[in-house]
Amino acid sequence: MKVTSETRGNMKNGTSLGRQFTSESGQSLLELALLTPLLLLLLIGVVEMGRYAYLSILLGNAAESGALYGAQSLTDSVDTTGIQNAVQNDFQNGQGLTGLTVTSATSCGCDSGGATVTNSCSGTTAGTCIAGHWVVMLQVTVSGTFTSLFQYPGIPQTVTVTRTVGMRVKQQ
Repeated sequence: MKVTSETRGNMKNGTSLGRQFTSESGQSLLELALLTPLLLLLLIGVVEMGRYAYLSILLGNAAESGALYGAQSLTDSVDTTGIQNAVQNDFQNGQGLTGLTVTSATSCGCDSGGATVTNSCSGTTAGTCIAGHWVVMLQVTVSGTFTSLFQYPGIPQTVTVTRTVGMRVKQQ
C-alpha cells in the first residue's frame, strides 16, 4: 500500500480506510428497523381503504341492480320482494348478507317541460296529467356494515355504508 499524506492523517487518528466504512454498515439496518412499523401502518391503512371502497362499490352495484329490476314496469316498481332479491343476488359477489338493508320507494308526478309536479300514485297504474306526461321514479337504498380488521384509536370499528340509486320506471 502506498502511503500518502491522507492515509498518514488517518493513521495518526487511529482509523484506517477499512474501518471508516464499516462504522456505517449498521446504519441501513437501523433505518429499516425504525421505518418498518411506519411502513406496515401505511400498508394496513391502504388495505382498509381498499376494503371500504370495495364494499362501497358492491353496495352501489347492488342498489343499481334493484333499481333496474324495479324500473322494468309499474308492477315491478312496487315489488319489494323482487327488488330485495335482485339486490341480494348482486351483492353475493364474495360477501355475506349480514347487515344488508334494502329499502325502495316510488314517487310520481307530471313532467311538463322538465318541471315535475308531484302527485300521489298507487304504483301499479299510471296516472293522468292535464299538461305533460306521467312520470314514476323509483329510488332504491342499500345499506351495509363495514367492519375494520383492527381497532384504531378514535375511529369506530364498524361503519354503515349507504348507496342510493334512482331510476325512471318504464311505462307500458
